[in-house]
Amino acid sequence: MTCEHCVMSVTEELTELDGVSDVAVQLVPGGRSEVTVTSDGPVTTEALRDAVAEAGYEVVRS
Repeated sequence: MTCEHCVMSVTEELTELDGVSDVAVQLVPGGRSEVTVTSDGPVTTEALRDAVAEAGYEVVRS
């Protein structure tokens, strides 16, 4: 992710998932940004990855 528009795209896709109550993105332009997802119910890793992919990005391990 490189800008606030990127952050908004990822945040929007993740908050649409059932159970997600909060999304916080630590933007690192040109590097690996960190996303923290808070949920009030179960959310699968696959659903999270799919939502990030829908926004045009991929999940990587640090």
